[in-house]
Amino acid sequence: MCGIAGFVQYQHKANQERLGNLATLKEMGDTIRHRGPDAHGEYLEDQVGLCHRRLSIIDLSESGNQPMISADGRYILVFNGEIYNFLEIKKDLISSQNNDK
Repeated sequence: MCGIAGFVQYQHKANQERLGNLATLKEMGDTIRHRGPDAHGEYLEDQVGLCHRRLSIIDLSESGNQPMISADGRYILVFNGEIYNFLEIKKDLISSQNNDK
């Protein structure tokens, strides 16, 4: 089973210190290492930090590592779960791409 963690940064009112940084994110990932010892990744930008620990079950390739970033860089995500009908979805996506051309 994989593990995910993350935070939204904010400034503490008392001391104006921004809470949450890459070290914090990596520590969060280390804390849940037992959930996913096969791979890990972090994403930190602006006010959002995402962390993923991976347990490889079906897809053993590196293409399953997370966080995942869309081709245009607009979307970044981490998730926990398996998409069991991925072959059917892939076929539909390729078909719709070919129809758009």
